[in-house]
Amino acid sequence: MKPEMTSDDSPNRSTIDRFFSGLSEYIFHSKLGVADVQLIGYISDMMLRFVRLDAVHKVRRSNGRPATEVFQMLCEAEKRIGLAKRDIHRHIGDVTLFWSGMYPERLRQLRSEQSIDGYVDYCRQGKRAYAIAAEIEADENRPSSDLLHQLSDQFEMCAYGLREVRREWERGKSDGGPLLIS
Repeated sequence: MKPEMTSDDSPNRSTIDRFFSGLSEYIFHSKLGVADVQLIGYISDMMLRFVRLDAVHKVRRSNGRPATEVFQMLCEAEKRIGLAKRDIHRHIGDVTLFWSGMYPERLRQLRSEQSIDGYVDYCRQGKRAYAIAAEIEADENRPSSDLLHQLSDQFEMCAYGLREVRREWERGKSDGGPLLIS
C-alpha cells in the first residue's frame, strides 16, 4: 500500500523548497509554538524566492536599474498606485524581514558603510510596508490582506524565527549534515 501524498510532498517540489519548508515548520512549530500553516508557508516561500539575487532586486527605478536599497524601494513605492504599489510595499516587507532575520549582522555593517540604508529602521519600515500593502485590495493570486497584516503585527517574531532557521541550518552544517546552502 502506497502512502497518501499530500500537496507538500509533491514530486514537483525541489530539494531546497522541501528543505526550507521542513526547516521553517520545525522552527516555527517546535521552537516558537506557531502552527499557522499560511504564515510558515509564506516565510519558506520567501526564502526560496530570495535564493536568487534578482528576486531580491526585482523593484526597478525609473532609470531601469534595480533598487538595491530599501530607501530606493520606498521612493519607488511612492510613485506607484494600486497593485503595483501593493506589490512594492509587500516586497519591501519581505526584504526587510529577510535581512532582519537571516542576516542581521549585515544591517549593522550598513551603518558603517555610509549607505543610506544604514539610517533605515528595517523593522519599522517592514512592519509599515506590510501594513500599507495589506490595505490595498488584491486578487486571489496575491497574499491575502489578513496575512500581510499578520506579517506586520508579528514582524519581530518572524524575524526571530528566521534567525533560528539560519542557526539550525548552520548547526546542521557543523554537525556534518547535508550542505544544502552555503
